[in-house]
Amino acid sequence: MNKIIKNTLILFAITLVAGFGLGFVYNVTSDARAKQEEKTKLEAYKSVMNQMESFDEVVIDSTKAADYIKNLVKKNESANNISTIKAFNADIDNVILAKDSSENELGYIVTVTDNEAYDGSLQMTVGVKKDGTVTGISFLSLSETPGLGMKAKDDSFKNQFNNKNAEFFEYKKSGATADNEINAISSATITSNAVTHGVNAAVYCVKYIVGGGK
Repeated sequence: MNKIIKNTLILFAITLVAGFGLGFVYNVTSDARAKQEEKTKLEAYKSVMNQMESFDEVVIDSTKAADYIKNLVKKNESANNISTIKAFNADIDNVILAKDSSENELGYIVTVTDNEAYDGSLQMTVGVKKDGTVTGISFLSLSETPGLGMKAKDDSFKNQFNNKNAEFFEYKKSGATADNEINAISSATITSNAVTHGVNAAVYCVKYIVGGGK
């Protein structure tokens, strides 16, 4: 009996020490991860609006904004006979108002998670001026197929959105000619569709903020 109690106490002590050790490691690494995520986010902000020196968080009614965005996507795709490989399914994660060193407002940076990607979802930041002009996009999370969907990170694809002001964007498998048309990534239509819907969500979110949702 004494041996059983002794072994139980030893096992308990080992478990307790291991638990404290794991908790300590988690706390140390979680702080490091949080700092890295914040650094990555700031780099993404500056990449889509390079004059940004400070920003303010923008609070919106997420439910009303989501309804406004979804209805506008549906309206434009219906009116223009746009058929997409996956239906619109994007969420607005957060919005900031970017400012330069003199506190002048540069525009909004919208973080979007699109749930239509080949791997399930992708997350990106989209810079949008108050007039709806897209200043750039940057990916925070992208886990698509190497050599196919991962090409969304290539400048040749993502820069197609830069400095364009359009009522809506749509992807073309080849031969995009209009300003609102984006050449899809070859053999990665699902990813192209997800990114395009994500950018539209960001543009419509800004439209909602500056007056469309009132």
